[in-house]
Amino acid sequence: MISVITGASAGIGAAAAVELARRGHRLVLVGRDAGRLAEVAGRVAEATAASGPDAGSGAAPDTLTCDYASFDDVRALAAELRSRYPRIDVLINNAGVMTTQRRLTRDGHETMMQVNHLSPFLLTNLLLDRVAGRVITTSSRAGKSGRLDPADLDRERRKWSGWLQYGDSKQANALFTVELARRLAGTGVSATCFHPGVIRTGFAPGTFLMWMVKHIPGMGQTAEEGASTMVHLATHPDGADHPGRYFADRAPAAVPRGMSDPELARALWDASAAAVGLD
Repeated sequence: MISVITGASAGIGAAAAVELARRGHRLVLVGRDAGRLAEVAGRVAEATAASGPDAGSGAAPDTLTCDYASFDDVRALAAELRSRYPRIDVLINNAGVMTTQRRLTRDGHETMMQVNHLSPFLLTNLLLDRVAGRVITTSSRAGKSGRLDPADLDRERRKWSGWLQYGDSKQANALFTVELARRLAGTGVSATCFHPGVIRTGFAPGTFLMWMVKHIPGMGQTAEEGASTMVHLATHPDGADHPGRYFADRAPAAVPRGMSDPELARALWDASAAAVGLD
């Protein structure tokens, strides 16, 4: 079973990679930093070697680098994955970023919207004919605060706030899942998304929230705890039996209309396809 995990060089992506390897998944780890990916690949190899022959031989997983702030990089990643793997059983869209500074990528989009939504949207579409099982996307309960406007994904015409835009991008992850599940109905491929929790990692550095998570005992979760729902969706029947749903704590969870509205989801899909240059 081949599972591709983006954002796998640290945090919940790395933790999920280790656990999935223990469960027998053959992994392809994607991240920006080749050195950090190599470190995670070593941890995965150790985990499989220690788990016995059913988990694998202890060989290191494949690693590929990609900068999600570049659509060219994403297209190159998709081409490489297509050339190597005729079948992908699980595609996990986990790469993400949070920043309080408004910056544009080389493609002209706000960084969080591109990295968190547009690039995984592009990669998924480029690989859909190879995905045979599940598409899992890391969303967040921050999406509940999103006020997404498909005509203004980059917040050029609305009030700017890093957390507001982050909420928009996480709302987009949930809506992408809704529309993707609709399009995949009857194919045997399922799409879900999930909230990992508030994790004690290097995510969103410099923000007051992450300062509290790191300094107030008991406030945040470990990367392994945060990865548990990702692993659940990749391995449990829930990941196939609840297409289009948002999960939290390894179970389907209710979300506001803004994260589940099928009409908004279709409008976002069309806007996203135009933004990344897909027909």
